[in-house]
Amino acid sequence: MRPAIIKKEKQVNELKEKLTQISSAILTDFRGLTVKEMTDLRRQLKAANIDYKITKNNLMFRAVNESDLKTLHQYLQGPTAIAFGLDDPTVPVKILMNFIKEYKKLEIKAGIIQGRVFNAEELTQISKLPSKEILLTQFIGGIQAPLAGLVNVLSGTIKGLLNVLKAIEEKK
Repeated sequence: MRPAIIKKEKQVNELKEKLTQISSAILTDFRGLTVKEMTDLRRQLKAANIDYKITKNNLMFRAVNESDLKTLHQYLQGPTAIAFGLDDPTVPVKILMNFIKEYKKLEIKAGIIQGRVFNAEELTQISKLPSKEILLTQFIGGIQAPLAGLVNVLSGTIKGLLNVLKAIEEKK
């Protein structure tokens, strides 16, 4: 085999491996970004443990072709860079959306979050969701609130009973 073919096979295998290991991957069109803006974007993503790679569409097409993500084919047109998120699946899309608000040049094509393909409109909605930690806090607060109310009601009944007994004792 020729070295160029071996190199491409290696790149396809790396992409396939990343797609199985990540919690999310967001495909972007980076046309119009200056070097400074691209550096700033990479810095923001790297700080959040997100890998941002420019990839050839035909290599990504091959990697996706052997998976359940074939619906991603329609988004593999034009220049493509992919943000691979390892931890919280919503963090990459939130960082990219904030970057778009600031520079208005980057375009989100589509994304994969926990094995499901989302279009740009759906990713915009996902970016508006609270973080995982906030959602867990809200969930625990929702469970805790009725219990706290029950404790208050029960303690109020006991306090009322004690007040009645104290009043009876004072009369006698």
